[in-house]
Amino acid sequence: MPWISVATVDELPEGRLLEVVYGGQLYAVCNFDGEIRATSGVCPHHGGPLGQGAMDGPLITCPWHMWQFDSATGACAFNPELCIAVYPVRLEEKEILVELPHA
Repeated sequence: MPWISVATVDELPEGRLLEVVYGGQLYAVCNFDGEIRATSGVCPHHGGPLGQGAMDGPLITCPWHMWQFDSATGACAFNPELCIAVYPVRLEEKEILVELPHA
């Protein structure tokens, strides 16, 4: 999987979430307590755009039906058996790089 530059640290303040499109797929990138995290950007419930949702502590909240997912593990807040994918993140200076599947 390639490392893809998705944003700069300045574009993602603490407690914020952004939507990234790569290879026609949606991803959600967030800053929780200074740690940058990346997950699938599609809610498994009805396909809501997680990157357009909101942060509630470490949880990403889907804007469509309020399903929540842990930004570190991908686990659903009310059903830990249901998970979304999480992706490795690294910083190079101010660039946020995420290891995403090939387009």
